[in-house]
Amino acid sequence: MIQTENPHVDNPKKSFTALVAGLAAMSGPEGLTLREIRDDLDERGFGLMILILAIPCLVPALYGVPQIVGIPILLLAGQMLAGRIEPWLPEAVLKRRVSKAWLDRMADFATKRMGWFERLSRPRLTLFTVGWAERVVALFMILATVTIVLPMTNTVPSVALTLLAVGLIQRDGLFVLAGAAVAAGWAATLATVAIGFYFGAGWAVSLLARFGG
Repeated sequence: MIQTENPHVDNPKKSFTALVAGLAAMSGPEGLTLREIRDDLDERGFGLMILILAIPCLVPALYGVPQIVGIPILLLAGQMLAGRIEPWLPEAVLKRRVSKAWLDRMADFATKRMGWFERLSRPRLTLFTVGWAERVVALFMILATVTIVLPMTNTVPSVALTLLAVGLIQRDGLFVLAGAAVAAGWAATLATVAIGFYFGAGWAVSLLARFGG
């Protein structure tokens, strides 16, 4: 059974893959409810859920999926910004049960495909991953998500979301800083391009009007 006496304490030394594998290991034949999963993940639930949503968006020039997953990412980031300790989900959703087979597949994927996260990340610069810093991370996640829904521009902000999410999961401030830099840099790049197009289009229209008249 999952311990619920102190549901908001997590172990920053427990890796992402160990966290996911632990869910599969503790589940019985009937699996786990989403409430049990959420309560076991605690604060890391935000990072883990956002990471799962962001990974499919890493595919270059993807259209459709980012626009769909962008909404729940914004909802989760908004809850972080509001200072919630764990993700909120409707009661009907919390009662849904995740099968043992699905938990095993998730653990297998994390162990085989996500191991490089563990090799590169570890608890460090934790000042940037807890307390007030989580709300700042939420702002950068929102910034990245706003740009992820734009057509053909999903890969770079997805990298930012992945770095930010892993930083929260692993309590790695270096990953958080890297993700924030990517999110801010990408937003600035898009803004520069948009401004350039705006003034460029205005210049072209005025030039045509001058010679056309």
